Amino acid sequence: EFRFDFDPCPHPLPSGFDGLTCEWGRSNYVNPPFGSIMHQGRKKGPTAWVRKALLEHAKGKRVVLVYPVDKWVLMLVKAILGEYAQIRNLGDVRWLAIEDGSPGAGTGRHIACFVLEP
Repeated sequence: EFRFDFDPCPHPLPSGFDGLTCEWGRSNYVNPPFGSIMHQGRKKGPTAWVRKALLEHAKGKRVVLVYPVDKWVLMLVKAILGEYAQIRNLGDVRWLAIEDGSPGAGTGRHIACFVLEP
């Protein structure tokens, strides 16, 4: 659907790769770490990825960001933004293991997909 050409949060992470400081592609799939990471000697969490996503979107790029949220947050945001909201509730995603394709247990939380179109 989105014709992704870049993943700023690849797994496994290539040596020396930094999705928070590099230039992103035209259509980006962003599945950031669900917790905090150490970045350039400082602890960074989801806010750092959202800031970078907004910066890249301001350059006219598509960003599709997935992140766990409580269902009530999705309902509230949808009510505020109306029918034009580009937010999708993916439910409790059972991510597939890259080693053998087996499904994981899920997080027990809803995963939201936020779509920012250029």
